[in-house]
Amino acid sequence: MTQQQRPPEPYGDDWKTWGRRLMQFMSQTRSPLVQQTGGETAADDGTLMWDRSYEYPVVSKGGEWRQIVVEGGHANFIKTSDVTPALANTAYKLTYDAPSGHSKITQGTPTSRIVFEEAGEYVLSFSAQISSTSASTVHFYFWPSINGVDTANGAMTTALHQNNATLVTSRTQIFTVAANDYLEINYMMDNTAGFLNYTAASSPVPAIPSSTLSITRTHA
Repeated sequence: MTQQQRPPEPYGDDWKTWGRRLMQFMSQTRSPLVQQTGGETAADDGTLMWDRSYEYPVVSKGGEWRQIVVEGGHANFIKTSDVTPALANTAYKLTYDAPSGHSKITQGTPTSRIVFEEAGEYVLSFSAQISSTSASTVHFYFWPSINGVDTANGAMTTALHQNNATLVTSRTQIFTVAANDYLEINYMMDNTAGFLNYTAASSPVPAIPSSTLSITRTHA
């Protein structure tokens, strides 16, 4: 420890002044979180530490150490209009409205791209309200792509079998992305009678988006 790093020494009988100087010194030279190196007890709830092995904060609860997720990104996207394919059996990109609440996740260029500022693991929850104007069976397909590359084993499909039928389909997946990667949602129908259905508000029922996409970062 160098001379500049040494804590202040007590002098005279003015212990209050020395105590304040010592607290100031510790706040400037020590981490506010105690480093957890192993063996620390979690018997008392509410003890906050920094896990050096996994590099995240933990808190004691119920006799065990639990990770505190340092959230670094979230966004909620909705589509407030119908989405109808121009051609059957042709893949298109879904473009959402501008997000009303988001952090470090934004729309890119083109706006079908959803850009992640920070790397990490993200939970993506997707839904679509599908409808049909045909009495024939209509198949709907949805799948994500990262940086223009389709996600392996990531597609989902469902079908409607009657005219004016409506159904909500959804899926939740975890994706690992690098900083500045972008996500796109692809869709396709095998009949142009199929579409994503936006329903306007009608009291007492609020509006129903044709599609939603919620994203939350869960791990760095």
